[in-house]
Amino acid sequence: MAKSVFYSFHYDRDVHRVQLIRNINALEGQAVLNGQDWEKLQRSGSDAIQQWIDGQMSYKKAVIVLIGQQTASRPWVQYEIKKAWADRKPLLGICIHGLSSLGQVDSPGADPFKKAGLTGVPVFDPTVRAWNGVVDSKATYRNLASRLEGWSAQGVTKPKW
Repeated sequence: MAKSVFYSFHYDRDVHRVQLIRNINALEGQAVLNGQDWEKLQRSGSDAIQQWIDGQMSYKKAVIVLIGQQTASRPWVQYEIKKAWADRKPLLGICIHGLSSLGQVDSPGADPFKKAGLTGVPVFDPTVRAWNGVVDSKATYRNLASRLEGWSAQGVTKPKW
């Protein structure tokens, strides 16, 4: 099981959902920068962001892309996916649109692996809907909490051939 993981996600839209996932304490992920630190890193430029990502990802056993509504379109998420694949780190995705962010759930997002040109990367969706079709964010969180560790072991890597 990949106990030490790098979480790839769209910071501005999904950081609150990611904090919920980190609070599950099933896996050890990289430190999530607070808003001021993320803005400071962004102001430092692309090279600084890339160095931060490379440094954070280097000692992690797997990369989990936390897929929200706009994750697939984020350039740094695409960089992280391609880096994980090139480095042969196990890679998988988990849909997080059903988790609450400031009291709101979101719409599902596109598959970021497809945009990166990868096929066969597993994407897990813990979203639970009530009898009336409405997303139950609390049940979704419980479902994710019970499955996160097991899912983390199911990532795929780039073939060696």
